[in-house]
This record gives sequence, C-alpha cells and structure tokens, in this order.
Amino acid sequence: MEVTVAPVEARLLDRTISLTGSLHPDERIDLSAEVSGRLLHVHVDFGQTVRKGQLVAELDTREQTLQLERARASVAQALARIGLSWEQIDAHPDSTPAIRQAQAQMEDARSKFESASRLVQTGDISRERYTELEKTFRARQEALEAARDDLRTQLAAIMGWRADMALIEKRIADARVVAPFDGAVSARMASPGQYLKENTPIVTIVKTNPLRLRAEVPESVVARVRVGTELTFTTDALPDQRFRAVVRELNPSLEARSRSLTAEARLRESDPRLRPGMFVQAQVVMDQVRTIVVPKAALYQVAGLSKVFSIRDGRVVEHKVVTARPLGDAVALEAGGLRDDDLVATSNLATLINGMKVSVKRG
Repeated sequence: MEVTVAPVEARLLDRTISLTGSLHPDERIDLSAEVSGRLLHVHVDFGQTVRKGQLVAELDTREQTLQLERARASVAQALARIGLSWEQIDAHPDSTPAIRQAQAQMEDARSKFESASRLVQTGDISRERYTELEKTFRARQEALEAARDDLRTQLAAIMGWRADMALIEKRIADARVVAPFDGAVSARMASPGQYLKENTPIVTIVKTNPLRLRAEVPESVVARVRVGTELTFTTDALPDQRFRAVVRELNPSLEARSRSLTAEARLRESDPRLRPGMFVQAQVVMDQVRTIVVPKAALYQVAGLSKVFSIRDGRVVEHKVVTARPLGDAVALEAGGLRDDDLVATSNLATLINGMKVSVKRG
C-alpha cells in the first residue's frame, strides 16, 4: 500500500495552566448622604455615566438653613454686646464699652476712697462715711472684673456659635451627594420625596476602567504565579477574542475549603465590550517544553483512542497518543514515542496496521 508521509517537527511550546475567574470593576461604591432628610432631587438614573465631582442627588436643607440663620443671629448679638461688628468677628479686644465704663467708675471711687483715707485721719469726715466710700470702691472693682469676665464669656460664646455655624454648613454641604470618581450608575435605590436616614444608599456607581480580573489559583501551582505574571483569557461573550492581563495582587492566604489562592490581575488594555461580572477562562504560561508536532491529517481517532502511524524501514509503527493539542493545521503530541527524524502517515490511516509493509510518498 502506498501512503503519503510528512516529517515530524520538534518545537518548544508553552506549557500553561487554566484558571477560572471573573471580571470586577476597579471601584464600586454605594453613594449616600451623611445627614438625614427628605430627598429633593436625583440627577442621574440607571445606566448613565457620571464624572468625578458631578452632583448626583440633593436633600432638602431648609431646616439646616434656618439653624444657620439662628446661629448667625446669636453671633451678631454677642458681637454687639462687646461693641464689635460682623466684620470684626475675628478680633479679640481687651476692652469694651462696658469695661471702660466700669473702669471709669472704679477710678472715680478709688479717688474718693483715697481722699477719705487722708481725711478720716484728721477727723474731717466721719468713720461711717469712710466705710461707705471704701465699700463703693470695692464694689466698683468687682464690677470691673465682672465686665472683663463678661467679655471673656462673650468671646467664648462667639467661638462656640462659630463652631456650630461650621457644623451646620458642613451638614448643608453633606446634603449634596457628588460622584467620587468617573463611572456609571449600576443601581438606583431611592426616589425624590423619600425620607432617608443617614448613610441610606441612593445610587451605586461602578468604575469599569480599568477592570480587575480575579482568578482562583490551585494550591499545586501557587508557587508559579507571582506579581507581574502575565496571563491571557477568553470569555464566552467574545469567544474569538483573547485578552491579556498582569497579576498585580495576591491573597496572602489560601481559601480553606477550596485550597486555592485568589489572584487579582489588571487588564493590559481597556475594551468597552468587557463588562464586570463576566466569567472568564484564563491561561498562565508555566514554562516551555520540547514537543513533537505532526500535521493534523496524521492524527487518527477512533473509539475514543488517538493514534499516529510512523513509517520506519518501510513498515508501519503504531503510536498511541495520550493527549493532543491542536495548533491550527498541526497537532502537538505530549506522548506517543515519536522521534525527531520520523515520518508519519497522512493518508489511508484507517487501513494501516502495526507492522504492515508500505511504500511511502512525500506529501
């Protein structure tokens, strides 16, 4: 029998491991307000894109605005009591009209008391009058100290009300919910008119560029996957496309039940067709092995068995193949006992028998 033959080829091929995983967004956040109140507006909806700093939702702030006005009025009243205007709110005076008045009254009482001290010695005034002037002087001293204490009290009150104003202003600002990064709205959980407590989610925003790929690495090959390892992956949504990613983080411990390690990779290039939540099949190159490659036509498969027939000294030699890896028009054989100088049959495979004598024809 005449058979067509082709030479085998030895190649260095990548040996890979297959991993399963899924795509995750780079960031995901449930946006909420830090204050409670009635939801006034929601400016975005499901599926819409948002930019960093964009206003997403607003709560009713009328109550906080009234509180702010009341605090401002209290500050203005305290400023007026110490003789300052609103423009002088940062001033720290040592004297006020009340202090200056008390100072003048105390100086007048001191002068009269000192005169009485001399006159009582000469008998020009009575002891009772002297005692009365002394009490008046002491009272004016206490009044001056009280005026100074009132200044310190008013300054402290102004500081407290200013802190209240800052807190109320913060609460008013917190009623405006803005996007912390560029992304898209993946869920909307509240509607205008709804009363919300603090930190009640309003919308969910995801950042899809870059995507994160998380895959489970079996315990047996954990040592082969490191930070910086490159992998390729495919997804059922785009079966004819291959994508690349690089491992950036590794879980420091294995998952107890599955005995696997979670690896997180970042995509080399963004692709709008890829979405968070997609299931992926990833391959990681472990090393290169020397492999025998034969034409696809040389592989004979029947009843679950794979065979290749070489022709040595004009006779057929049958080789059982354990695994065969397709390489376009060729097949890589991981077992079979073929040599580099062998010729393999590519025709009449169904009629070939081990030991049969044949004549060869180059294909």
